[in-house]
Amino acid sequence: MNLNDKRSHFVTKRTTKKWLILAGFLIALIFLRAGKAIVTYTSSDKYCVSCHIHPMADQSWKLSPHYNNRTGNIVHCAECHLPPEGHGYLFAKAKHGLKDIYGYLFKDSAKIDWQTKKLLENAKGFVYEKSCIECHQNLFPVTLSLDGGNAHLLYTTSKEPLTCINCHLNVGHFDKNSLHAHNTNFGVTVTVNQDIYTEPARVDKFENYTEKIPGSNVSFDMVALPGGKFTMGSPDNEPLRKKDEGPLHKVSLSKFWIAKTEVTWDEYMAFFRATGSQGRTEGQVVTKKNVDAISGATPPWGAPDQGWGKGTRPAITMTWHAANVYCQWLSKVTGKKYRLPTEAEWEYACRAGTETPYFFPGNPKDFTSTGLLRKIFGPDTAVISSRVIYKVNSNSKTQEPKSVKENPFGLKNMSGNVSEFCLDYYSPDTYKSDSVEVVNPRGPSGGHEHVIRGGSFKNDAKDVRSASRDYTRTKDWLVTDPQMPKSIWWYSDCIDVGFRVVCEADSSIGK
Repeated sequence: MNLNDKRSHFVTKRTTKKWLILAGFLIALIFLRAGKAIVTYTSSDKYCVSCHIHPMADQSWKLSPHYNNRTGNIVHCAECHLPPEGHGYLFAKAKHGLKDIYGYLFKDSAKIDWQTKKLLENAKGFVYEKSCIECHQNLFPVTLSLDGGNAHLLYTTSKEPLTCINCHLNVGHFDKNSLHAHNTNFGVTVTVNQDIYTEPARVDKFENYTEKIPGSNVSFDMVALPGGKFTMGSPDNEPLRKKDEGPLHKVSLSKFWIAKTEVTWDEYMAFFRATGSQGRTEGQVVTKKNVDAISGATPPWGAPDQGWGKGTRPAITMTWHAANVYCQWLSKVTGKKYRLPTEAEWEYACRAGTETPYFFPGNPKDFTSTGLLRKIFGPDTAVISSRVIYKVNSNSKTQEPKSVKENPFGLKNMSGNVSEFCLDYYSPDTYKSDSVEVVNPRGPSGGHEHVIRGGSFKNDAKDVRSASRDYTRTKDWLVTDPQMPKSIWWYSDCIDVGFRVVCEADSSIGK
């Protein structure tokens, strides 16, 4: 090859290389533009709504302040449900996209529990704090109310992690039952011609009876439980137990009555109407002669029943203090000694003579929904679902007592539906001091939080075992209460705790 041929070959090779580089650049540019277009399209409202077909998603968004507001500014789906660009946007999009594809291919959207996914603890997984702050950069605008200012001050100074949706969960999707305003109509009803009880039930001997609340048309059943001995707590080999359930110890209890069901909204509303004050605010005390100077709850914020209905569903969102005052009021109007059950009384009533994890046959490992295998194959629900309202069968809300079977003592919903307040303060080490048989134990002499028992409609099967223990979390359950001081009557952030009452069998009744 001569010199000219070599030069010609070199020029041709260099030209080809240039064209290849240019072609590669153009192809990359096309893919980049196409990729950007794909990312943009799959982040559009139209695309999001076509995939996320859960009930009322589009409608509730268009009714919310993020869409329907005085400024005309629309906050789009991806602006809340993805982080801002530069903060893991593409990674989050890929993560959620893969989950959506999996759900589309392998799940029936009609069988997904959308109500559960709306709960705060789940919503935190797909609403991004950085996106909230990206838009709402001034947390103290001149239009902010005093309550809002206090709440935002807590947000900026709290040592514990708080998120915007702790208070603003329903800003993106409108929910009429979660309006953050005083419910001044709570307890106001239309008068109906019904028989009103003028006297409480008369009890002359120790047997089941139906209590009648004077001044109302409300009654409820009380079950007589004979005194006895039982082993309290769970053994070391009980599946899925917690450390605070042991050691096992013997307990002896005197006879007592306990309500057949949790205190219903009908029962609690009788108390609210008789003692509440629509014009009173936190910190004020109002006395009424006709209820022996008992001052009841202030009006709640929003809808305490969550829009699920009242009636015979268990009353929820009231504080331990409110439940305790209810018992005091009930004692006054009936002439009996009503109170919250001790932890020992509660477990005795729940077990109903059994020593197994539940008052019915079954292994917690078979019933639980936790673990990879259970998520794939599903838990065994044949026995438990007819006796307990829990995470699997609750539809993420409370249910009426008629939906479950009684335990051997004739009681309903001791396990599940709502967790129940006990009289005792909570301590994880309570049982360690009971090395010998104890009689009518009352728990620690002091503390900050109280025992709750039974588990709720939000809990897994392992948490509705007879020995399972839990406790109130007063500070956490009042995070979004805008009042200063915080309410002593209503929890703003707890929707699955209620209570049932016990009546003491003293020397004057129940001989």
